Amino acid sequence: MADPHAPRHRILGIDPGSRNTGFGVIDSDGHHSVRVASGCIRVGEHPWPDRLGLIFDRVAAIVAEYQPHEMAVEQLIFARDPTAALKIGQARGAVLCAGLKGGAIVHEYSPKSVKLAVVGSGGADKSQVQHMVRVLLALPETPVEDEADALAIALCHAHSMGIPARKRAAASWRDWRP
Repeated sequence: MADPHAPRHRILGIDPGSRNTGFGVIDSDGHHSVRVASGCIRVGEHPWPDRLGLIFDRVAAIVAEYQPHEMAVEQLIFARDPTAALKIGQARGAVLCAGLKGGAIVHEYSPKSVKLAVVGSGGADKSQVQHMVRVLLALPETPVEDEADALAIALCHAHSMGIPARKRAAASWRDWRP
């Protein structure tokens, strides 16, 4: 059983998207984690610059409200559509700026390393991630995809606490270098 007086880190996980950005706030001691808040920032059909402003403002509000010590964000590895990649990259920029402005220390993880940390397989599908997030955080119901991905990113960072950054960012054990 976890010591209720053990120091806890507050971590904000973000799964950036051009229409839906998932967020998840957890408290963790590195072994046990508890969801504090989670959800999805939906910016829908607003004009593109307005969407970026909404993402920035809403992430900044989440950072101000929950005051995370650290923020973990999913990296953009590749995209088949260059326009989509550019938009997701811009959304990531808005997220990163909001977190940094709010004083959070920012960490980035590849989708593969998040899946590996949470599910045990870097090739896990969305439903497996959702299921494991529910189990690991003892949630009463399965979170929606974007919310589950954000919580998984936060859990990935929680599981990586104490591991030097150059080692924890590896997408697989083959990528890990001592």
